[in-house]
Amino acid sequence: MSRETSPGVTVRQLIEYGARAFESARLWFGHGTDNAVDEAAELVFFAAGLRHEDAPIVYETTLNEQQRARVLELFDRRIRERIPAAYLTNRMWFAGYEFHVDERVLVPRSPIAELIEARYEPWIDPDRIERLLDIGTGSGCIAIASALVLPQAQVDAVDVSDDALAVAAINIARYGLQTRVRALRSDVFDGVQGKRYDVIVSNPPYVGDEELASLPPEYAREPRVGLHGGQDGLEIVHRILREAAHYLTPHGILIVEVGNSEETLVAAYPKVPFTWLEFERGGGGVFLLTADELRQLTQGRR
Repeated sequence: MSRETSPGVTVRQLIEYGARAFESARLWFGHGTDNAVDEAAELVFFAAGLRHEDAPIVYETTLNEQQRARVLELFDRRIRERIPAAYLTNRMWFAGYEFHVDERVLVPRSPIAELIEARYEPWIDPDRIERLLDIGTGSGCIAIASALVLPQAQVDAVDVSDDALAVAAINIARYGLQTRVRALRSDVFDGVQGKRYDVIVSNPPYVGDEELASLPPEYAREPRVGLHGGQDGLEIVHRILREAAHYLTPHGILIVEVGNSEETLVAAYPKVPFTWLEFERGGGGVFLLTADELRQLTQGRR
């Protein structure tokens, strides 16, 4: 047994030990963290019952035998089973809020979080947002975070997966939002016929066949229905673009994440004036269209 895993080990030593083990195992970091140190820190803090808010004060804290054993068990599962850390802890933060996650939903990681933190400014006056639709809600993180920063808004969180809706319901109840956030089964717009929204936001499945086959093993732990968007990755996005104008208010906006399928989308719609959003914390492949731009699209100006 190494010094880092012997009695008397500190939080810092275990984090360093875990990071080295993760790098040696060539793990993939793309589910809420982007490096081995942060991933190891999350597992150490969770297993030891520590709060991230107390870092770095607790780094020199010595863990007891039970805490150390829990940490090492999580390290072992992360390496041996290639399970994303969020599924081991059943938690992930998004737009500053903590959400329950498990293998029924994707791990929240969308750059759309920055838009929510900004209350969708400057793209729309947040005080005018009375109704918001989140398509492909998964854990409900986009819908719930939006409701928390827009206390006047009613939010519909829709998904085709009953498993995902069950997880979303857990998170809606966690924040006491049952009267303002509805988790609805809907295949894109099928379950919200006749409704109009000021904001429609979606992080839909957008991974195509070729990219899906090349993803690291960690992604196989996520539900395929949340990742795979058909041969070119844009099957759901095409449907959203065709129908969204009918569900937006005149001043409304559509925001959709398409990730690495951005170039394919632009090639498919060469005349559409997509606004591609930029994010301070990184990430991309998110476009915005206004209700007027979408109306022009549905009138044949593709």
